[in-house]
Amino acid sequence: MPKIASISQVILSVAVLAVMGAPALGAEPPPAAQPAPAAPSGPPKGFECHDKSLTGSGAGFKSSQEESEEAAKVNWLEKAKAIYPDADWATVKDPLMQCVKQGLYSKCFAMGFPCHPKPQ
Repeated sequence: MPKIASISQVILSVAVLAVMGAPALGAEPPPAAQPAPAAPSGPPKGFECHDKSLTGSGAGFKSSQEESEEAAKVNWLEKAKAIYPDADWATVKDPLMQCVKQGLYSKCFAMGFPCHPKPQ
């Protein structure tokens, strides 16, 4: 009898492990593989860049990814203008925009080195 009890316990343990390892019904599929990030670029021609990358993100999650990206750029630009008053997202070195989703909402992070025209 003890042998049957221990075999039952082993079978039950294996079944529990199998259920725990299986994906939940209705779970979101894993995200598609992200493309490899581009190689770091040098400063734009005729510009000099800050030695530290800045990160900006808007406050909270937005219902639209476009709104979230814009909020991240605006926040990044506020920080960049504190270093270079003429900084612009169009002249950033190694720009990177990453977004995360939470249900229907998203939050984005804008990263990059602020640059400005070299003094004459």
